[in-house]
Amino acid sequence: MGLWLLDTDTLARSRFVISPLAETFASLVDLEGAVAHHPAERKWLDTHLASYRAQLKRDPVAAAVVRAGCRRSWIADFLTPTPVAHTTPDIDEELHRIRTTHPETARADLAASLGGAPLPHHLCRDDLAERSAVLLEWVWTRTVLPYWERRRRTLEADVVSRTRQLTEGGWAATLDQLRPRTRWLGDGTLQINAHDHPPRDISGGQLLFVPVTPRNGWVAWEAPHRYAVVYPCSGVLTGEEYRPTPHALGALLGPQRARALTLVGTPMSTTQLVALTGLALGSVGRHLKVLLDAGLVRRRRAGRSVLYYRTAAGDQLIEAARHGRPGGPAGE
Repeated sequence: MGLWLLDTDTLARSRFVISPLAETFASLVDLEGAVAHHPAERKWLDTHLASYRAQLKRDPVAAAVVRAGCRRSWIADFLTPTPVAHTTPDIDEELHRIRTTHPETARADLAASLGGAPLPHHLCRDDLAERSAVLLEWVWTRTVLPYWERRRRTLEADVVSRTRQLTEGGWAATLDQLRPRTRWLGDGTLQINAHDHPPRDISGGQLLFVPVTPRNGWVAWEAPHRYAVVYPCSGVLTGEEYRPTPHALGALLGPQRARALTLVGTPMSTTQLVALTGLALGSVGRHLKVLLDAGLVRRRRAGRSVLYYRTAAGDQLIEAARHGRPGGPAGE
């Protein structure tokens, strides 16, 4: 299995960051595999898949880079540079790091993703990094940017949720729930995947955790300085909006207020709730005020957004309603 070895100071300094490029690369992986995990992703995929395939036909070199560099067991390093740990970076800044990859480095990274096999003749060229950056810029502009505000809020909500989980359960609980096969094994050992690679000592480096809304994940590093675990976030774009509202809860609180309480199991902004419920901003605000006053939700600022999330009392009410008598209001 893949293991990272780290000391307590490295773990204590680790942080969650948001990366537009990571979101873009994860979206490219879904487009390449034509993968959708729930109705929202299926709608997005149906909207953009044909134009993505047309873009690949216009640039067969970029298409060949994607197919050589995005393997199940290894991703070409230059395609997924480790984010810089500050406020959300600019996509142009991140793409510049791909564009300026030395040609020999890009070819070596692709060879590594192919298991050390010789590169095909059509990939033995010096413009692989530029072609890759152009394709990723196209994916960002056409398939991610139109949804970025909503996705960014979802990513911020996930960071708030993980931070809350970290406070309540510690690093072991938080890391164990990031993504499949990522586990804190204790004694300074983090399992990052199930691949058979030698352990990597990252002590003294900066460890970053990067959420993305597609259900993809990978690890990246620029040894010895920065290491990143990219993981699929929870929340709106992972199917939370399709969970039904318990009938008994709707009878108790009213259907729209109950819907709002159900949705904020993952922290959400008022803008997200407006999009998901179809209600006006003022109506959502009034429902949230009632839930706040009742102690069923709390709020917290994350970046430019104010996020609402359920309290323990709200969780208990949801749980009780889900296990109540179906088909009618509680007590009938």
